[in-house]
This record gives sequence, C-alpha cells and structure tokens, in this order.
Amino acid sequence: LLKANLMAWPVDIIAPSMPGFGTPLPEDFDCTKEAYAAWLIAQVEAVGEPVDLVGHDWGCMLVQRLVSQRPGLVRTWAAGSGPLDTAYVWHPTAQAWQTAGVGEQLMAAIMPDAITGAWVQQGIASDTAREMALRFDDRMKSSILPLYRSATGIAEDWAPLSAPVPPGLVLWGADDPYAGPEFGRRLAERTGAQITVFEGCGHWWPLQRAAETAELLEAHWTLA
Repeated sequence: LLKANLMAWPVDIIAPSMPGFGTPLPEDFDCTKEAYAAWLIAQVEAVGEPVDLVGHDWGCMLVQRLVSQRPGLVRTWAAGSGPLDTAYVWHPTAQAWQTAGVGEQLMAAIMPDAITGAWVQQGIASDTAREMALRFDDRMKSSILPLYRSATGIAEDWAPLSAPVPPGLVLWGADDPYAGPEFGRRLAERTGAQITVFEGCGHWWPLQRAAETAELLEAHWTLA
C-alpha cells in the first residue's frame, strides 16, 4: 500500500519496503513519520552516492522530507500522490485512522475481499488488487496507525518542499480521490519541477500508467 522507492543511476535499482509494510519492524522502531524519514535517509546514505529518488503516496512525502533535509544525497527526485501542503486536509479514511479507537475498529473491519473490490473500483487489475489485499496484514495495520497519528500536522512539522532543490518530476492522477492534482501542481510550482497529470487515472498511476511512468522517469534521469 505504501512504498518508498529509491533508484541509483544508471542501472542499480533498490526498492526497499518501509518497515512493517511486508517487512519486519526493527527493534524500538515506533512507526512515526520521523522514524520513517530517518529510515529512508539511512537507506540512501548506504548507497554511497547521490541517487535518483522516487516515491508514491507516503513515499512521496518522505521523498520531499529527505530532499529538504539532505539534498546532497539526491541527484534527482520524482514523486506524487502524497501532499505535503498546508492547504491539504486529510481524507476521511486517514482521519479515522488518526482517531484513537476508531482507527482500530476500522482496521479490524478491513478484510481482503472488501479491500480488493475497492481497489478494483479505483482501477487496479483484480489479480493485483487481490495480491495487495492479502499483504495488508496485522503488522501493516499496526504500523499505519501510529504513522498517521504522528502526521496530523505534518505540513506544519515538515515545511513543504520548495526551491532551490535538485531537479524534480511530479506525477499525479487527475482523479486521485485522496489528494487532487492541484497539490501536485503546487509542489511543481514551489520547486520548479516538471509535472505530468495522468488523465483518466486515480491514485494508482504507478500501476495504471506503468509504461508511461517508466518513460517519463527515464527521460527525467537522462536530462538531469
């Protein structure tokens, strides 16, 4: 569901899963936004040279945080569908997760069949949606709650990314139900990044527009 991906130019690709998202949790890892930001910085530092960094959803927000804090680690960045913006209001599901008791009840009610159907309605192929739903396990659920609860005021805690920054590319779905493309346009305006808004596409553009996304990323890396 949430992925922070980094890519080291020209051929080495590293796609680490966030702790708790299909991977074990490190000892004493508290699943807050600060913990995940520090984790991503450590992942990029380990590469040993500036990287081409790519993030979607929470990965997008973590990319923005890393670029603002450690721009020297980044050759280029590309991100989308994760607004770090003072004008953004969390979507209803996020607000439920951020509410003690309500979030736990909602997580307990999330079953594979229901979430598969919801993702198919959002444009994900049924077999992919089913695989994603089966990976939405208790560990992931228990990681999501503290992450979202640590982020109720994320735009105030983490200043929105703005220039000067390394070359950027913003990718967004025109019909994203969680955060509209205006937040992508605002990010591009603040940073001088290029932007592509995928028409007829929602939150899951990495899946729905995979070939086009790959072409845009390759062009971005080549021109930087």
